[in-house]
Amino acid sequence: MLIINISINTHEIHKCPRGEIGRHKGLKILAACGVPVRVWPRAPSKMKKIQIISDNNKKSKKIKNSIFKKINTASIKRSNIIIVIGGDGFMLQTLKKNKKKNKFFYGVNSGNYGFLMNKFSPKKIIKNLSNAKMITISPLEMTVRNNKNQSKKYLAINEVSILRQSRQAASLSISHGSKKIIKELVSDGVLVSTPAGSTAYNLSVHGPILSLNSKKMAISPISPFRPRRWKGKIVSDKLRINIKNLNPSKRPISAVADNVEVRNAKIVSVRTNQRIKFNLLYDQNRSLQKKIKIEQLRKETY
Repeated sequence: MLIINISINTHEIHKCPRGEIGRHKGLKILAACGVPVRVWPRAPSKMKKIQIISDNNKKSKKIKNSIFKKINTASIKRSNIIIVIGGDGFMLQTLKKNKKKNKFFYGVNSGNYGFLMNKFSPKKIIKNLSNAKMITISPLEMTVRNNKNQSKKYLAINEVSILRQSRQAASLSISHGSKKIIKELVSDGVLVSTPAGSTAYNLSVHGPILSLNSKKMAISPISPFRPRRWKGKIVSDKLRINIKNLNPSKRPISAVADNVEVRNAKIVSVRTNQRIKFNLLYDQNRSLQKKIKIEQLRKETY
């Protein structure tokens, strides 16, 4: 006796008026001819994983509960999404903690400005998640050697800040390889910024705004005293920038990677770590590129 084993998905029967059997051509003919047909249910497809990480404040928790109810009753095209609810600082922390995961990060703003985040829309959240556009960014890697010759490494998604640590101005030498960018900079410090971070602290110290696809880094002085009119420099993101404290005993400095500080730094090395990629999702009408262009054209009002 001939027995035909057929695997079907009984969870999708509601999509076919005649049941899953209607999808198998000739099956009814075989059954009409007296051939026994054995139907085995197919294992259901894996549920698309969406993780929600939120800050601890009341507003973030309220948004989290609202989104959780929505995604439990809807289907979303993308999988492997981490929804991050908070402000820019919380997003930076979450990205660094999950740097080894190949995930898509969708930020929902519950903080103040939320430059890296999307605006929360309860009615459109599922549609926005499904249709969001992806951009990929790489962080800076800061390597610091302190006055005890201890070496530490940290990632920075926005910028690396070199700041004076006392009432004395910092005295710095900036170079890449054997080439000097500036022999001596006397200032409150200096920034090395990514394109994504060029509209943050970098813009506040009058640094240039970089487009996301520029493949550049911005080096911007903070309150330069000598040379007073040095405006900084835009360099390739393939370079390694070396910043040396010329007088560490009298003019101590600290090095800050986004929000992580190392005190009494002697030498700081900064480069773009191209091996790390962060995939950020943005609503179609609120992309990161569009936000950067708006900042470039914005006129300040006082």
